[in-house]
Amino acid sequence: MTNHERIKQILLSEIEKMKKHREDFCKNPGTDFTRDRKIPFDTLLHFQVSMESGSVSHGLLKYFNFDAQAPSLSAFYQQRAKLSDDVFQKLFYSFNSCFEPKALLKGRYQLLACDGSGFTFTRNPKDTESYYTPSGRSQKGYNQMYLVPLYDLLNKAYTDAVVMPMRKRNEFSAFYGLTDRHTPCAGTAPVFIADRGFHAYNVFAHAIENSAFFVIRATDTKMKRLLGADLPNEDTFDLRVTRYLTRGQPKKKYLHPESASQYRHICKKVAFGYFPAEGCGEYGISLRVLRFPIGDGACENIITNLPENEFHAEETKEIYHLRWGIETSFCTLKHTIAAINFHAKSRQMVTHEIWARLILFNFCSYITGQVEFEKKKQKHIHQVNFSIALKTCRHFLRLHLGEEPPDVEGLTKKHTLPVRPSRNFARQQRYQIPVSFT
Repeated sequence: MTNHERIKQILLSEIEKMKKHREDFCKNPGTDFTRDRKIPFDTLLHFQVSMESGSVSHGLLKYFNFDAQAPSLSAFYQQRAKLSDDVFQKLFYSFNSCFEPKALLKGRYQLLACDGSGFTFTRNPKDTESYYTPSGRSQKGYNQMYLVPLYDLLNKAYTDAVVMPMRKRNEFSAFYGLTDRHTPCAGTAPVFIADRGFHAYNVFAHAIENSAFFVIRATDTKMKRLLGADLPNEDTFDLRVTRYLTRGQPKKKYLHPESASQYRHICKKVAFGYFPAEGCGEYGISLRVLRFPIGDGACENIITNLPENEFHAEETKEIYHLRWGIETSFCTLKHTIAAINFHAKSRQMVTHEIWARLILFNFCSYITGQVEFEKKKQKHIHQVNFSIALKTCRHFLRLHLGEEPPDVEGLTKKHTLPVRPSRNFARQQRYQIPVSFT
């Protein structure tokens, strides 16, 4: 059995396991998926994971090999409505649990980037938790869901995610949940990497209490607000600071009165989950703060807890630079995987499709990540053309009627792209518009 056949078999076997306990994944356990239909439970999940950006009608015809007896659009909608809210999320977890990270930094550290991205779907003003009224960004208004995932930068796969309505988004809360849920493999340690917007004492504490590391960017203003104005007024430094967090007890009750300048008072409205249960209490935290120039007179600030004896400043800087991988993964997820082309109007079904696209992304990534290339004398190192590889992997995944499978690994090796590390492009700003089915 080839590698891509093994990975497909793993996904299908996880779907089969869920089918045996389908009462746990439907809205009405006593009646849903109990009768023989043209689209049974396992076929429904398999079809939705392998869907393309086209219409559902065309997708059904392709999936059932243009058979005149293929199920109707109405049959699909009726079966889809029976699924529970978290069915694809649980499939995502069960499928991911079958794989361990192979690429680790220094043989131990798993680099996990965290960021958020919005997904616009069909305009629905009645859904107040996701709807934005007409404004300068949109003349008609639009609805959005917000995705906050963890992305393995070295293995190029999503490990976890939180999906929420845009108006109810809370990146801090999502980050706490992702940090607490992450279970590292034996002998590994996670390094959570995030951009500005994720810097908060509660974020740092959640990582530390879970024996994890973090590398988080902070603006000058936010860093001074967090750590105080006593930091060096220089463009380059790498130092360790200690801060004592408290809810506001008087100075005479400080446990470390000799370090009164290192105390930071946290407002009761600000979340922090590690103060002692009794009394106000204190929480001591040790942070490493780095600052370095990045050109054009600008400087970057990094807050981390990576040990100085194992990661010098340049290595820490490079680790943060790798964070851009999650931004390119969003581009791939939305446009190559077609996660912005939804086949539903309701928030629940849109959430289903986001999780299904994450599963498809990982399915393709696991296959392409294990393809070995022949070493050639070329100017640039070459990587997989993920856009072409996706089409091959999706077609291979869709096959279920005994069709002849393509040479997945051969096609993947044939279509590659050169890696040009020094290239950069300005980020494009686009107006938010609702996506219509017409």
